[in-house]
This record gives sequence, C-alpha cells and structure tokens, in this order.
Amino acid sequence: MSDPLGLINSGGIGPARWGGATPRPPGGPGEGPSFKDVLLENIRQADRMQQDANRAIEDLQTGRRDDVEGVILATQKADMAFRMLQSVRNRMMEAYDEIRQIRV
Repeated sequence: MSDPLGLINSGGIGPARWGGATPRPPGGPGEGPSFKDVLLENIRQADRMQQDANRAIEDLQTGRRDDVEGVILATQKADMAFRMLQSVRNRMMEAYDEIRQIRV
C-alpha cells in the first residue's frame, strides 16, 4: 500500500509533524511513544484536517474565500487522512480476527 501522506515509516509521526512526544531510537520496550499515543494523535490530526476542510468549504460558500484550489486541496488532504486511518483500522481488525482464531 502506498503512503501518500508520508505517515508510515517515514518519521512523519514524530513531534515536528504531529506534535507528539519526542521520539527516541528503538532499543527496548517502553522507549519512544506508544502505539496508542501515536494512533490517538493521528486521529486528532485527521479530525483537525476535516475541520479545516469544512471551514474552507463554508468560507468559499459565504464568499470569504475565493481560492477554489485551496478548498479542493484541503478536502483532499482530509479525505486522504481519513482513508489512511480507515486502512489502519481495517488492518487492526484483520489482525484481531487472526489472533482470535488461534487455538490455545
């Protein structure tokens, strides 16, 4: 799967892009941000992108904004972020189903 937003394995989840905790080099358990923290921050970022896109659409409709390209770009970024999170959710559900089928 391609990563058009650069969210996977590119260091794009670090503090500069997402405002999360300072990443540490992997070396052992408990180092670096947890998966939960990274996932929650990505959800918040996707929500902010969606809010920005909605605001841009409203501004275009009310005449406070006239750059259609910027509105289209904002909506596409929000859509891509949502699709990326949806893909992560689908992969997690597949992994959960696979683990659930393991016989003990």
